[in-house]
Amino acid sequence: MRTVLVTGPGGAGRTTVAAATALAAAAEGRRVLLLTRDRDTAPDAVLGTTLSAASDAPDGGRTPWGPPVEAAPGLWAARIATGEHFRALARDLQDRGASLFDLLGADPLDPEELTELPGAEPLAVLAALRAAHAAPGGPDLLVVDMPPVHETVRLLALPEQLSRYLRRLLPAERQAARALRPMLAQLAGVPMPAQRLYETAERLQEELAAVQRVIDAPGTTVRLAAEPGPAAARALRTARAGLALQGCRVDALVANRLLPDGSTDPWLADLAAEQHAAHKTLRDDFLADGVPVVALPHLGRAPHGPGDLAELARAAVRAGGDGLAGGLDTEARSPAPEVEDRLATDSLLIWRIPLPGAERGTLGLVRRGDELIVEVGPFRRVLTLPSALRRCTVAGAGLRDGALCVRFAPDPGLWPRTP
Repeated sequence: MRTVLVTGPGGAGRTTVAAATALAAAAEGRRVLLLTRDRDTAPDAVLGTTLSAASDAPDGGRTPWGPPVEAAPGLWAARIATGEHFRALARDLQDRGASLFDLLGADPLDPEELTELPGAEPLAVLAALRAAHAAPGGPDLLVVDMPPVHETVRLLALPEQLSRYLRRLLPAERQAARALRPMLAQLAGVPMPAQRLYETAERLQEELAAVQRVIDAPGTTVRLAAEPGPAAARALRTARAGLALQGCRVDALVANRLLPDGSTDPWLADLAAEQHAAHKTLRDDFLADGVPVVALPHLGRAPHGPGDLAELARAAVRAGGDGLAGGLDTEARSPAPEVEDRLATDSLLIWRIPLPGAERGTLGLVRRGDELIVEVGPFRRVLTLPSALRRCTVAGAGLRDGALCVRFAPDPGLWPRTP
């Protein structure tokens, strides 16, 4: 399944770009599912149809989204069921922890008391990604209207981070003693809550691994939407580096709401000139890295319904390239960190970590054991060192040609000696 995650700075028209992309793909004969996590009426207005509430689902909201609605031929749209997913997850955790509640003398919460907590939305979005890929007979294309770009980077980093936390808190060697717990429970005469804890941790690890496979799949890409301007350019530079740090591939930049040239109104002419100058800068930056740039004009009104979305898709094709449907038939992996061997010439190994858009002042680097902690602005990732680099010390680092180049010198006490 091809998956496109649409994100961008706040107010950039992410929902419009996601809907127009989905409609353009459906018009070419693909079966498309559009998922949105937006709970207000913006998706309904853009699509020109009312999306069902998640609570209307026949299974009582246990699916990650509400009943899909056919917005156009070949295009189905649904709203991600954030609240319903949280309540289902909380009920499941309570059921699994029933023995612990009994030991503590605590009463579990009633279903009516389960109120969605902050942070529930990322979990619901990840669950929807996994469910869409696991469902038999799924769509040809999944388009997801994601949160603003900085939130999306953190959301896509979440499965790896949570898996790492679980491995540290509940390491595999500690789980080896699980076979003794049923016997200990019989001797003690009380249930052993730790057994449930490890079972839950194992299940979470499996679910996180499944979501990570979706994120890492060659068919999963991120599509950036932005209204060109100085603020958008700054936000996109940081976001591109954060996405690259997580190994996510950007398949296109969609420059949204471009104003027309040649206005006789001085105020509008100045605004259009500033926007087009920012668009040229963004276009040059992204094209230099091989990322297509798609231009969508300002319609002079808020897009409403398939007619307006189709007009945007046609305008994108007229502006050059394949438009919004371009690249949806291709799969490719994001450039991965690689080790460059310079032992013969410089006695060094260079680890190149692609970070397009990164700036020197925003980078941070810490070596801890067999891991390298890399920071790009507000984003951080813990990278496990390749085996050869674990026997080296960090000799320095620098940003060159859109990549963080970390220099490693062999540690004489660990490196194999040549005869």
